[in-house]
Amino acid sequence: MTDFNLDEILAPGIDPDDVPELATLVGARPLVGAFITLFRGSEAEVLLRLLVLREIGHEAEAPRWTPEALRARFTYVDPVKLETVLKRLRDNALLSFADDGLYHLSDLGRNAVASIAMLLRFATEEDAELGFLTAQLAGLQAVGSITPEALGHLLSKLNDLTWHFEEAIASGSEFRILDSRRRLAANLRWIERGTEIVRALLADPEGSFDLARLAQRVALAQSRLARVDAAFQRALNKIESQRVTLGASGISSSDVTAWLRRQSGAHLAALAADAIGVTPDLPLLAGGHELLDRAEAVLSEEVRKADTEQALPPPDQAPADAAVEQEDMRLLEHFTRRLGAVHAQTPLHDVVNGGGFAPASYRLSLLALLADGEGGGPAEGAVGDFMRLPLDVDFSDRLIPVGEDEIAAITEGHVRPRTAGDARAADPNIAENNP
Repeated sequence: MTDFNLDEILAPGIDPDDVPELATLVGARPLVGAFITLFRGSEAEVLLRLLVLREIGHEAEAPRWTPEALRARFTYVDPVKLETVLKRLRDNALLSFADDGLYHLSDLGRNAVASIAMLLRFATEEDAELGFLTAQLAGLQAVGSITPEALGHLLSKLNDLTWHFEEAIASGSEFRILDSRRRLAANLRWIERGTEIVRALLADPEGSFDLARLAQRVALAQSRLARVDAAFQRALNKIESQRVTLGASGISSSDVTAWLRRQSGAHLAALAADAIGVTPDLPLLAGGHELLDRAEAVLSEEVRKADTEQALPPPDQAPADAAVEQEDMRLLEHFTRRLGAVHAQTPLHDVVNGGGFAPASYRLSLLALLADGEGGGPAEGAVGDFMRLPLDVDFSDRLIPVGEDEIAAITEGHVRPRTAGDARAADPNIAENNP
């Protein structure tokens, strides 16, 4: 990187010091130069440099190599090319040649090899970017040096995945949705690992405001991705309802589409060769009078007005003799007459029994209303008459067996006529006016 002149890439009148974003890159010139050394040139040259650098870095027990050992290790490489690569790596500080005549990786070279090894590791998986970024964040968190820039990269990747999945759902394509669903499933472990990192960041009381703000946005993006699977299922259910089965063959339109997607363009063209007909050029079969009639109907103001008339129909009178629906109070009135005949303490099951489980349950609920009413209720009507019955209801917390009329057991209790003492206790005004 000796030919370093930023004036060539900046707009006229702009000084490099006026662009603070360049400061970090300028400060990392040795690292940038290392990657330029590795990746400048033809693809074969780049592969050879990476091969030599990685093989030298793989030897952990004896990291120093003699020139003879290197030549023996790379017997499959042209000797002249090998010497050229070793010289280039040595001249650009990726490979060191010690005073004892042994080769070894420099610190810069080892960092470059480690970075490339991690990238190659994730390159074998789908969506390598999310796994790489999450692993990078986990490492930075372990040493306590997470930066907003690293979190921003993860947020950008999550938003990109969300956009991709929403686009697949909007397309209505079953195959795109299934591919996206598999992609989401492959990334779930990285999303869960990212959730753990975000939780730790948000729980740190000494974290910076920028990190906390970005961590919240990452958490929101992860929650959106967690809900995408349900959206996938809804879209697939909709497609399933529209799927067509070809007769009784058991083959659906999705099966036909999947088969067509696997065929080559030439094969599809051959299939369509005899299936598509050519429409012949037919003479115009309409004469001038027919065309004139059609034009007159279209251009006529009366015809257009009739076509566009959208007035509402006249209102219709509602029937005046429609009876207002009334609630059926016959069961309540019958139960009120039954309770009116109670003149002594009577068990609950004798009072509510009759007609099966449903009527008995209804009567028992009415007794609870009577117990809470204390003589109140509406001034008129069946409900008011029922709540003003001079009766008291006592409930307990025990069940007693019944075994008849669809009732297995019932709450133990009694219905008894209200005495003068009960009325005085229920109404404090009686105690005040009649001491």
